[in-house]
Amino acid sequence: MKELTPRKIVRELDKYIVGQTSAKKSVAIALRNRWRRQQVDTPLREEINPNNIILIGSTGVGKTEISRRLATLVNAPFVKVEASKFTEVGYVGRDVESMIRDLVGVAVKQVKSKHEKVMKKQAEKLTDERILDYLLPMIKTNDADENAVKRCERTRGKLKIRLKNGKLEDRLIEIKAEVSSMPLMQVVGPLGMDEMTGNIQDMISNILPKKNKTQKMKVSSARNLLMQEETEKLIDIDEVVRTALKNTEDNGIIFIDEIDKIAGSNTGSGPDVSREGVQRDILPIVEGSTVSTKYGQVKTDHILFISAGAFHISKPSDLIPELQGRFPIRVEMDNLSKVDFIKILTKPRNALIKQYQALFQAEGVLLEFEKSAISEIAKIAFEINGKMENIGARRLHTVMTTLLEEYLFQLPDSKVNNVVIDRKTVQEKLESIISDEDLSRYIL
Repeated sequence: MKELTPRKIVRELDKYIVGQTSAKKSVAIALRNRWRRQQVDTPLREEINPNNIILIGSTGVGKTEISRRLATLVNAPFVKVEASKFTEVGYVGRDVESMIRDLVGVAVKQVKSKHEKVMKKQAEKLTDERILDYLLPMIKTNDADENAVKRCERTRGKLKIRLKNGKLEDRLIEIKAEVSSMPLMQVVGPLGMDEMTGNIQDMISNILPKKNKTQKMKVSSARNLLMQEETEKLIDIDEVVRTALKNTEDNGIIFIDEIDKIAGSNTGSGPDVSREGVQRDILPIVEGSTVSTKYGQVKTDHILFISAGAFHISKPSDLIPELQGRFPIRVEMDNLSKVDFIKILTKPRNALIKQYQALFQAEGVLLEFEKSAISEIAKIAFEINGKMENIGARRLHTVMTTLLEEYLFQLPDSKVNNVVIDRKTVQEKLESIISDEDLSRYIL
């Protein structure tokens, strides 16, 4: 993290997201400030609050992608939630604390995955030994003479070499695998009581003893099952949980989408009562509180919150003043132009054209786009966004799918090795749909 300066963060985001320089700068500074806070001495460190951000812009301009890529960049726990799915206490729906529980769950999975990678080689050795035991059990020294034991060891040595070379993968063995005795069932609890439902399921699974079930399977299938068991034994789950809780508190990022849906003046009746109630429930989570999860208590004081909304009907000032104060940074996202669409199609590492070229390559077909065709696709997407709802870069997905639908349906075809898309092809494939506005509303 020390080497990840704000400028480097922006350069990394540029590899996947086109434009939106202001938003990238804001999130880069917010991320770097977390590292800076950790370098400060303890009395003052706890007083430094994160720079929570509101991203304002229509759908498809990159709000979610910026936050997700930011979390991936530093391998931080990240969850995306929709504000419209939460309701205030007393209403049916999800309670706001569930976002923290989800974040802790993600953090635990991340840390566990790291530990699994560290223990992989050791687990592989133990797994191979168990497979050898099933192929040729060791002779007990009390039951046999010394020569028989040596013969068994030599045979095991030969089997071990063959096992490493992958020559025994199709051999059938009979193994004893640990399975839960709890039947497959769902515990149905009251809506919004996610934590209680999860705790009941965990409690039932812990009460019922686990059974060893004998199964016949190939060595290749048994290896995955035994590897999982051995890895679980090697991992210190208490250490995983401790690390995950600390990682959540220091590095967690929560992206609250559609925050504009819970903004609005309180008229005293109708849904606005619930809207303001949700804001008041979110407020203590954002400003800092302690939330109980099944893994332990989590302080939310230093979790980074990035919220986003289109704010077509409402505006950020419609949020309650206390919540506005907890999101000090506001960034207006730029609407995407035709030039941006061309860059989105070609520049990012995960560019849409590169994705379709990879799909065609899977069928042994080379897909090529002329510059004129790319320009025409961008122009059509931009024009349709102007005529209908502006869905930003997502419009490119619908245009590209419609353009390449017939090719994707016909493949594989032994006669087709190369597909070249030019301006004329784009116009022919999309002209009838664009000219018929009613039809374009359904297809594009």
